[in-house]
Amino acid sequence: MDTIYALASARGKAGVAVLRVSGPKAFDAVISLTGSCPKPRTASLRKLVWRGEVLDEALILVFPEGESFTGEAVAEFHLHGSLAVVEAVTRVLSKIPGLRLAEAGEFTRRALENGRLDLTQVEGLADLIDAETEAQRRQAVRILSGVIGRRAEQWRSRLIRAAALIEATIDFADEDVPMDVGPEVVSLIQSVLSDLRAEVRGSRAAERIRDGFEVAIVGAPNAGKSTLLNALAGREAAITSEIAGTTRDVIEVRMNVEGLAVTLLDTAGLRETDDIVERKGVDLALRRARDADLRIFLLSNEAITELAPATGDIVVRGKADLGGEGVSGLSGKGIDELIGNIADRLRNMTAGAGIVTRERHRIAIERAIRAMESALNEVEKGPDRAEIAADELRVSIRALESLLGHIDVESLLDEIFSSFCIGK
Repeated sequence: MDTIYALASARGKAGVAVLRVSGPKAFDAVISLTGSCPKPRTASLRKLVWRGEVLDEALILVFPEGESFTGEAVAEFHLHGSLAVVEAVTRVLSKIPGLRLAEAGEFTRRALENGRLDLTQVEGLADLIDAETEAQRRQAVRILSGVIGRRAEQWRSRLIRAAALIEATIDFADEDVPMDVGPEVVSLIQSVLSDLRAEVRGSRAAERIRDGFEVAIVGAPNAGKSTLLNALAGREAAITSEIAGTTRDVIEVRMNVEGLAVTLLDTAGLRETDDIVERKGVDLALRRARDADLRIFLLSNEAITELAPATGDIVVRGKADLGGEGVSGLSGKGIDELIGNIADRLRNMTAGAGIVTRERHRIAIERAIRAMESALNEVEKGPDRAEIAADELRVSIRALESLLGHIDVESLLDEIFSSFCIGK
């Protein structure tokens, strides 16, 4: 396998830049530049010299095969973080035989191939790098820790036990079996089914933590929706005007609401209209509002007939700066209370979040559930259906193995790793 190298820290001028090298010639690269290799996992300050020229003075760390992130021999050069230093050292590394620049996500891909991470941990690492909020960080750290892999192995072990019991009845069909295995098989399948169904139920909340929630501000024209959006966003994201119907398209603003990623939607005013363009804006507003996780109904003197609040939606009167209770984007009245209310509603939605954070996870688990339900049905029909039941259990076991990337995911790998930066 080639030895690869890349900048592992962010590009641009910084205090420190980290160049990572992984592969069989990683230690040779260190020796080529410093003359010797430091002890594993012990930082050593060395001058980097190439053909008599000092490139930099850097901290060197080396990790032996089997004890590194990738599972291979790894060396790290902690350089002074100027563009010129990084360019000089990478140029020299490119001249060392057997070394080449890493591709996007190649370090992590090698960690997967060498058994250092399973596929769900790889996805958790990608989510951790992309995390914008505290909730996303906590969830990503949990996935990176291997929680899905541990749970999947428990489910898999129970299903293997159930399949072994069924197959024992097939192998010894002509002999006396000392006990009826049916009750234990049914108990094992039902226990796993219960766990997997709970994970599917909690998958939407987990996916929303990862991808972010959508909160739509809806109301009649000139109710103060755009002014409220600007106040919540802390900037002028939407054009405001006293002219009704100013907002025609849906304006989106990404923000952090008490640790949760939220996309606020400012929608067109809801009313009956003969204006073709405005009608399209109203139809789009209705569509996005219905699909949103939460709606803020901003009340005004004009009634809304096109859409009614659902359970859990927030209903508040707008333009409170003109008098009365409610919220005002212009004066800031009620804004803090509204933000707290939004956060409380969204946190309630995340209370049942499971460990399934991606559609791929949910599809694999749903495939396992269908096979297990079929196996349970066959078991309950009697011993004559044992072979079919055992085969369905094998299907469910393979579905769980695909969840961790052990089988049937080769077509996904290029897409997954393309989202990583070169140095990861």
